[in-house]
Amino acid sequence: MEAVTETMVRLPALVPPPTDLPPRAAALRGEVRAFLAQERAAGAWAPRADVWLSGWDERFTRELGSRGWLGMTIPVEYGGHGASPLDRYVVTEELLAAGAPVAAHWVADRQIGPTLMRFGTEAQRQRFLPGIAKGEVYFGIGMSEPDAGSDLAAVRTRAVQVSGGWELTGTKVWTSGAHHAHAFFALARSAPRDEQNRHAGLSQFIVELDSPGVQIRPIPLLTGAHHFNEVVFDGVFVPDDMVLGEIGAGWRQVTSELAFERSGPERFLSTFPLLTALVGELLANGSTPHRELGGLVSRLWTLRRMSLAVAGSLESGEAPELAAAVVKDLGTRYENEVIDVARLLVATPPDPGAEGGYARLLADAVLHAPGFTLRGGTNEVLRGIVARGLGLR
Repeated sequence: MEAVTETMVRLPALVPPPTDLPPRAAALRGEVRAFLAQERAAGAWAPRADVWLSGWDERFTRELGSRGWLGMTIPVEYGGHGASPLDRYVVTEELLAAGAPVAAHWVADRQIGPTLMRFGTEAQRQRFLPGIAKGEVYFGIGMSEPDAGSDLAAVRTRAVQVSGGWELTGTKVWTSGAHHAHAFFALARSAPRDEQNRHAGLSQFIVELDSPGVQIRPIPLLTGAHHFNEVVFDGVFVPDDMVLGEIGAGWRQVTSELAFERSGPERFLSTFPLLTALVGELLANGSTPHRELGGLVSRLWTLRRMSLAVAGSLESGEAPELAAAVVKDLGTRYENEVIDVARLLVATPPDPGAEGGYARLLADAVLHAPGFTLRGGTNEVLRGIVARGLGLR
C-alpha cells in the first residue's frame, strides 16, 4: 500500500494550477461583445455551430485584425500587440460563443504565430507574422495523412535534400481551408524511418500552397459544403529558408504546437451556439429545467476552468502537452453530448436548408460531429499520450 501511495504522489498533475483572468479582461470582453452585437444587428452573419472550421469570412477576419484582436500575443515589432494568452482567450471564447465566422484566421492566429515565434527564423517572422495580425495571411495544417491517421510518427511524405532546399513528395489529408490558405506547415520524413525511434527523422517545412507541384483536391461534406481538402505534393521544392526550426526536430516541434491546438475553448465551444439556442427553445416552450441541461452547464464551466489553466501555463512559457490532451479528450466528447441532449429535449429535426435558428444550428452540429473527436488527435491517441505522461505505459 505504501508503494502504491508513493507512486500516486509522484504522478504529474493532469492540469496546471487554476488561473484567473486579470481585471482588465472584463473591459476587453465588453468591447468584443459590443462589436459582435453590432455585427449581428447589421445582419453581417448568423450564428453557426463549429465556426472555427466552417465559418470562412475574410471581411470579418480583417475587421478583427483592424481592431487588434488577431496576433494578440505576437510581439509589436512583428505587427502584433504583445498581449498575453489570457487576453487572447477572452476574445476567442467570445467569438466562439457567438458563433462568429472565424475560420479564415483560426489556424494562423492559434498556432502558426506562436510556433513561428518559438521556432521560426527572423526572416520567416518578418514575412508572415504582420499579415497574420492584420487578418490577411491564412494558414492550414499539414500533419494528417491517408495511411497515418492520428499516428503522426507514421507519416510517409518524404523530404529529400536537393540543391538549395528540399523536395517534398506525398499526401496530406483533412487540411481545413487549404483551398483558401496561403501556406501551411508540413510534417515530412527527412530521414529513413527508425523502428527503434519512430519519432526521429521528422522535419517541418513551410509550404506555400501556390507552389508548382502542389495539388489541392476538395473533400466535400454530404451537403456539398467544402472545408476539407487533400493536398498532394509532387516533387514540391521548398527552399532552405522555409525549413521550420531544425531538420530532424519535427516531432518535438509538432508536439509543442499541438498544445496550442488541443487546449483552447474551441474544444468545447463548437456546439455552444446550439446549447444557447436549446435553452431558448425550452424557455419558449415553457419547459421546466432539465437535469441533462444542468449537467451540460456544470461540465462546461469545469472544462473552461481546465482550458484557462492551460492558457495560464502557456503564458508562463510552458508547453503543457499532457494537459492539452486531457482538455481535448474531455471537451470534444462533451460537444457530442450537447447534440445528444438537444435531440432528446426538443423534437425539432435538423434542417441544413434553414436560413438560421435552432434547426440550422442543430443540422450544422450533427454534420460536423464526426470530426469533433478526430481532428487534433483521436480520443484513443490522446488517452495514450496521457497514459505515457503518467508513466502507465
